[in-house]
Amino acid sequence: MSGAREKKRAKKMRNQPASVTLPAEPGPFPSGGSRGDVRSEQQYQQQKFSNQSSGPTYRKEQCFQKGQNRGERGRGRGGWQGGRQNVSEEMPKYITVSTFAQARAAEINAMLKAVAQKSSNSLVFQTLPRHMRRRAMSHNIKRLPRRLQEMARKEDLSYYCCLEVTGKENELLKQLARICSNDTGLTFEEASCLSGRFEGSLNLYRADRYPEDMLGPVTFIWKPRDGSENRQLWIWVHPALKQDILRELKAIFQCSEPEEIYIPEPVKTSMQEEKQIDVALSLGKKRKKEDKEGEKAVPVKKIIGDGTRDPFQSYSWISQATGIVISDRTMEILRYRLIGPLSHSVLTETLKAASLQTEMADSETELNNWWVENCKDSEKVSLHQRQTAIFELLEGLSSPSEMPPGTILGLTVGDPRVNLPKKKTKAMPDFEKYQDYDKVRQLYLEGVPVECAHSFIWDRDICKNVTENKISEQDLNHMRAQLLVPGSHLDLGPSESKIPILLVQQPGKMAGEDRPGWGSGWDIYLPKGWGMAFWIPFIYRGVRVGGLQEALKHSEYQRTPHTPNDFPDCQAGMQFAKELEMSLLEKFKRRPPAKRANYVKLGTLSPFVCPWKQLAKNWEERMKASGEFVHSSSPHPEHCATEGHSLCDPKAEMVKEGSSETGEVEETMEITSSEGVLKTEDVTGTQDFGERGETMTRSDFIVLRSEKLRMQLSAWCYPTAGKDRRIRLISRLGQKEMTEDVFLPILMSYPRALVWVNLSLLRKGNPELHAMICIPTEDDLLHLSKDKLFCGPQEPKHRDIFKEKVQKLKEEKKKKKDNMKALESDSPSVPDKETTEEHEDLILGLWSDTLPDVTSHCSRTLLGYVTRGDFSLAVGYGEAQGFVSVTGLVYMLHNQPADKKGLVLLRTPASFQYRFARLNIEV
Repeated sequence: MSGAREKKRAKKMRNQPASVTLPAEPGPFPSGGSRGDVRSEQQYQQQKFSNQSSGPTYRKEQCFQKGQNRGERGRGRGGWQGGRQNVSEEMPKYITVSTFAQARAAEINAMLKAVAQKSSNSLVFQTLPRHMRRRAMSHNIKRLPRRLQEMARKEDLSYYCCLEVTGKENELLKQLARICSNDTGLTFEEASCLSGRFEGSLNLYRADRYPEDMLGPVTFIWKPRDGSENRQLWIWVHPALKQDILRELKAIFQCSEPEEIYIPEPVKTSMQEEKQIDVALSLGKKRKKEDKEGEKAVPVKKIIGDGTRDPFQSYSWISQATGIVISDRTMEILRYRLIGPLSHSVLTETLKAASLQTEMADSETELNNWWVENCKDSEKVSLHQRQTAIFELLEGLSSPSEMPPGTILGLTVGDPRVNLPKKKTKAMPDFEKYQDYDKVRQLYLEGVPVECAHSFIWDRDICKNVTENKISEQDLNHMRAQLLVPGSHLDLGPSESKIPILLVQQPGKMAGEDRPGWGSGWDIYLPKGWGMAFWIPFIYRGVRVGGLQEALKHSEYQRTPHTPNDFPDCQAGMQFAKELEMSLLEKFKRRPPAKRANYVKLGTLSPFVCPWKQLAKNWEERMKASGEFVHSSSPHPEHCATEGHSLCDPKAEMVKEGSSETGEVEETMEITSSEGVLKTEDVTGTQDFGERGETMTRSDFIVLRSEKLRMQLSAWCYPTAGKDRRIRLISRLGQKEMTEDVFLPILMSYPRALVWVNLSLLRKGNPELHAMICIPTEDDLLHLSKDKLFCGPQEPKHRDIFKEKVQKLKEEKKKKKDNMKALESDSPSVPDKETTEEHEDLILGLWSDTLPDVTSHCSRTLLGYVTRGDFSLAVGYGEAQGFVSVTGLVYMLHNQPADKKGLVLLRTPASFQYRFARLNIEV
């Protein structure tokens, strides 16, 4: 055996017991050894040495016997001699049973563990065997086994919920005005949205509680006016926000009495079916129902309930005083979102306008009876033709962003399953089809007329008819099989279903100056039961499917808040942050202490959650203590004491070049829990500021969503790149210059407010979750001006004040364990028990006490936290989004030079390195 083969065989043998070996590589062994031989290690070594020592004998044994034919010669290589196998020489005489069984048991246990263990990037539904997986499990947890239902409830849902409000327009607008504010943008009373032409989006609050008690963001559409006094409104909400918003809607409209209760219909079986169940069926056959014609058919599945409501509870409520009805239309109306410049091309190739029909296809069924009645009305036929013409014009547009934002187009289409291509294709726009761009330009400038926004999808009876009379896939495939030319177009004629839909344009990125319209597309509203019928044709036109992770990344590139991650002031956002903290903490505990970061030494007080309440409170106290905006770019000296010098000294903040290479800092910062608390008793002249601030806000913190104030802050964040450029920009935007007379009223009205910001790194580095946003010092900005390659300063190493307590706790536990072993009947003394309970929540590497002042805990003043951050493929450098204190932001901008406005420092929780970033507020 060659050296390479010996190494290969030794690699195979490294985990095997000594008494059993793996099959040897095929080669010329004595006695005709083959690949399937099983020998002891001792026999193998003896043969190995004998083969190496006796070269001539080795060659002689390979010679064939005289008179041996070709067949025997071939069999001789495999270990056959004289037509029979030499078993006695190939099989070992004995093996060690215990060692052999132990090795096999270890391999079996490892295999079972690998099969049964849930992968970290898979869902609960994917842990089940394939024969137990159901698509309904993704939205109905009760379809899962009970042992997995609790785990599945933690995984936040991939569809939005629809709440319908019906009633008189005046009554609806009067009460809806209480849960929104025109200070944040448009409301339900917006004329363009109220007419039904455009979709609107806004933030909801509890009644008469703005700017506090945030409920969450929603989108809404009104049904176009049809001459009736009543109006219909659809409000689309995230599943995590549904219960809070539904509860508030029922409160403001006083809807407490259920209009009807939804009870699933029991499955009825005929006597014939019951007899068939009792009959023993032969193996390998499935039980199937038989229709009237005698052909085998599969029973139609009914959609009962969903993951956000109990099917046995009411889903509609009515107000006895005003007659307003609130209905939960979740899973009644489906919605797909197509994103990208080719989304309108996919729509025009997949969907075809329904053909006119004036006669019933079959008198026994109600298929398309609603469409036949509407086709008899000339006005509705004319409307359908105009909607079809506008829909066909979409193919002449290069991007969905060319349409007015939120445009709504109603349409009735045929069954998309009959237009499936033979193979997957990529839908592309056909610009040659529209040589005359007058109509396209008119559509671009004026949008869709209000009458063309009408759709029959608003009618419940029509949607029910369309769902119940849908042609099954089995019948459709049966019709395809009867075609004379396989693969040709299937013409269903009058039997083709007519489906009412709504097309809603998504404008994409609208805030900011760069990448306008990025991420634009179309939303498609469908009746329930038709989801898969539209899904597959979309895939065949080149659509790629994305889930929650892709949606999160898309909103990150679009620089828009994601629900509920980026809404810390609503209940769903708080619950999300709490669950994320528990998840990250459990992951942190699973790692050994030597393999995880010590966040106390890193100066990170809260690595797993953003303490927004503490941040807002500390900045309010800083302003009360200062009384005015004083040019102080670093924390107060009494809050950053070090060994031998103060960190407020510029020399202490700079890091030696040698230490920066190794990533270690020689200086240490000693922090105690009593430090960082600002004293306000001795401060004079700030009582009026504090009292006015406390009277105007009653919650711990709020998120500033006023468009006017956010535009003002955005203009102040803009740096001056030329002579008087800021003044020209501010005057063009209609904003005021940054003076105390302008920003002090803002701080008095919102002393504990946060604002959503975007951050772009100037140099290398990728921001991470819960990264700290800090204020650079004068020396940091000076160093950056002199050295353009300067990445940023480093945080000095802190001292872990909890390390001794953790070691003491371990010693106490060990001592208690030894005492229990020595004296099982005796209990530990009371002082030891109290000491153990006092420190039982200590975790090495985490701050285990009440948080001190988070703004002045480190060498750089903390301004806010990052909620999402990563390397952006859209721009080619690191980007992040998060929240900062409004008070701290105004304080920083007031003290920064004109050409350095908006420059901040970012530091990830597990790093000492600060990196420069540009702060921006896009409005």
